[in-house]
Amino acid sequence: MKTRAAAAQLLHQVINQGQSVSTLLPRFQQEVAAKDRALLQELCFGSLRWYSRLDAIAKQLLEKPLKGKYQPVHALLLVGIYQLLYTRIPAHAALAETVNACKLLKAEPFRGMVNGVLRNVQRRQDELIARVDALPQLRLAHPNWLVKRLQQAYPERWEQILEANNQHPPMWIRVNARHHDRSHYLSLLLQAGLEAEPDALAEAALRLARPVDVTSLPGFELGHCSVQDAAAQMAAQLLEAAPGELVLDACAAPGGKTAHILERQPELGQLVAVDLDAERLQRVRQNLERIVLAATVLQGDAARPEDWWQGPQFDRILLDAPCSATGVIRRHPDIKWLRRPEDIAQLAALQGRILDALWARLKPGGTLLYATCSILPDENGEQIRAFLQRTPDALHRPLHEHDSPAQPGWQLLPGEAGRDGFYYAKLSKKA
Repeated sequence: MKTRAAAAQLLHQVINQGQSVSTLLPRFQQEVAAKDRALLQELCFGSLRWYSRLDAIAKQLLEKPLKGKYQPVHALLLVGIYQLLYTRIPAHAALAETVNACKLLKAEPFRGMVNGVLRNVQRRQDELIARVDALPQLRLAHPNWLVKRLQQAYPERWEQILEANNQHPPMWIRVNARHHDRSHYLSLLLQAGLEAEPDALAEAALRLARPVDVTSLPGFELGHCSVQDAAAQMAAQLLEAAPGELVLDACAAPGGKTAHILERQPELGQLVAVDLDAERLQRVRQNLERIVLAATVLQGDAARPEDWWQGPQFDRILLDAPCSATGVIRRHPDIKWLRRPEDIAQLAALQGRILDALWARLKPGGTLLYATCSILPDENGEQIRAFLQRTPDALHRPLHEHDSPAQPGWQLLPGEAGRDGFYYAKLSKKA
């Protein structure tokens, strides 16, 4: 009962108040028993993943909308419908627990209504779903504006992308090359009873057959591995930092790429990790401490490097630019409902400002790797093409045979080989 009420309150705060699930979930998990925390996450993420579909089903059965102070009851209905349609929770248990949660939401007069709607979903499931699924944006549970953008950008693959966004993401780990090569660590996993397989692109990546608690991973507390998607692991690999170099990791939090650069190149001269968010910078420090690595960690605005760096120009810069995060929706399903179409132009403008500012901090002959976890061309290929056109001393460095100045970069799409969606483009400065 308490878990359903907490899930409904969290869903309400994300959808109706615009708050992030990653911020809310830890607090709500403290309010339920330890054994129920995984269920709370499943109910929250699942209800967000399928929100518009669940909402459309509920609206078919409500006589009038639940607005204002009754919005948490509407969220509770969606949590109940999610359990009936998408989980193995026995229907009688899902019904009873969801109806009883009305008491914790101080909405006892709605018990009968919640019970009636959920029983109607049970009886009329096929009919209700057929009506909703007539519209692709409801069948695939994405906002109209994003569906249209992806149809335009990927006319042959947009539906596959939306389907991939709705999948549960696999758990990827990054093997620390300072301790083990990948094949040896794979054997340690097998000895621990954990199955995994290597990625074809990311040299340190292993995909686990099923997610596990990190404490189950051999040597995790000693820094022998880290949790990081294979697509994100490509950043340090493509950056190719060399011994003695001065490297900048811009927009570095939470620090996975920072650590990976240091793992791959033990003889680096200095690594500077900068991020605007002081709280998230703590995660960078914690990650480095666990893995026993050292970097210069600074708080600062990547668009204003003059405020935090008076040292020499950098040999290499990794710019993991602020973006729409449309490539990692399967890990953060609230992105679909929190992001707005007008955000994309604002983010693209910010990315352009950061690119221009950091380019001035790159030494002649140096390399800049641009990265986003977006799949929208405005933030990726179009961004880099515009930068090349306005920057005379920028040289395009192809990452694959079809990577050209006219169509620059490497776009990895969500779900390809189990990876997240990511974009990379490599540039060098004329000597």
